[in-house]
Amino acid sequence: MALAALVPGALLGWAVYAAVGGSGDDGGDASTSAGPSAPASSLPPPSPGTPSPSKSDGPDGSDGSDGEKPGTSPGSTSPSASAGTGPLKGKVVVIDPGHNPGNFRHTAEINRRVDVGTHSKECDTTGTSTDDGFSEAEFTLDVAHRMRALLEEQGATVKLTQDDDRPFGPCIDERARIGNEAGADAAVSIHADGSGTGNRGFHVILPGSVDSGAADTRAIVGPSRDLGERIAGNFVRATGNGPSNYVGGGTGLVTREDLGGLNLSTVPKVFVECGNMRDSKDAALLTSGAWRQKAARGISEGIVSFLRG
Repeated sequence: MALAALVPGALLGWAVYAAVGGSGDDGGDASTSAGPSAPASSLPPPSPGTPSPSKSDGPDGSDGSDGEKPGTSPGSTSPSASAGTGPLKGKVVVIDPGHNPGNFRHTAEINRRVDVGTHSKECDTTGTSTDDGFSEAEFTLDVAHRMRALLEEQGATVKLTQDDDRPFGPCIDERARIGNEAGADAAVSIHADGSGTGNRGFHVILPGSVDSGAADTRAIVGPSRDLGERIAGNFVRATGNGPSNYVGGGTGLVTREDLGGLNLSTVPKVFVECGNMRDSKDAALLTSGAWRQKAARGISEGIVSFLRG
């Protein structure tokens, strides 16, 4: 990848980057786009929390429990969010942990097709996993918990679309609706990719301009790009990992018009594919609790930067 192709806000993180290198409503072929990134806002260190329910030990020996707080129901907030103090007081962030740990038990339900504006597609999928069985659903929920703790410390009201508190789903149309009905100032869907071995790095998926059926993204394309660029730059700085070497042309940014979670959103929203679970080097990062904390911090700092302008 050419250094010049990277969004400017990620250049500092790229200096410490050594080597780069889905399923359901994410993954697959994508068109690319890029633009400038804005400076990051700083977040305070997270408070110690409860242990993660997901696989914990990574190559750094982390126990996976750093910075995490207990979960709450979809659309609800944890007690600390109600305090409403800090620079993000009054701001609402919706975090969408991709897939659900129980989806594999409900194949008939998640295979039901739903309207995403441009076409219909499955309600949801099981997601991908590493070769040794650490699931995307476990990963996304753990990162979501860590993000919630960081953002609530800044005063934001944080809502999750699911917290492993329902048998399956929600479907991709409902995931979008949760963010819309919350009047979210920013919504972020967390994922990990299931691409081929050797494909490494993160990418942020931005909504394309869609006006079809129930989908009309025209009003959110601009602010969603701003949100995505800020997340991409901060993700590099926080993790030291570079953008995807297989989509996005080295920018870490991809635009798509086929994802229901973006097509049906009426609030600024992006997807973050944090890495490729099917590559052993990326998998070693994704299964590390310490690295997941860095990823959560990078995404959260991008959100803070976007919300503070």
